[in-house]
Amino acid sequence: MVKKIKISAQSVGVVYAELLEERSPKTCKAIVDSLPLVGEANRWGEEEYFPVGLDIEPESPVQDVEVGDVAYWPPGKAICIFYGPTPISTTDKPKAYSPVNVFAKIIDPPEVFKAVKHGERITVDRA
Repeated sequence: MVKKIKISAQSVGVVYAELLEERSPKTCKAIVDSLPLVGEANRWGEEEYFPVGLDIEPESPVQDVEVGDVAYWPPGKAICIFYGPTPISTTDKPKAYSPVNVFAKIIDPPEVFKAVKHGERITVDRA
């Protein structure tokens, strides 16, 4: 299986993430089998999320995540990229709106996602 993915948007160029197959193998497989995925960016605090229309069940779901985590959010059928605190964070770490399946970790500095504009097209593809 693919070990890395690339996330691209006009404002950030190409950013790479390593898949976490040991953490969420079913989510990784579903994402990789559906690549490329394209969505329109929405910001929630220091998180970008974009619906991709996949239907993936919760897998090792967590709400407390780390800067640089890339996750699938089952209720929103969306991919989430965390690069700082969100509106419900109680520390400087991000916290998802509701539990997510973390499936990848950004290799490059995740803070570049601060430059993404609302509605900007984000593409996830094989690296």
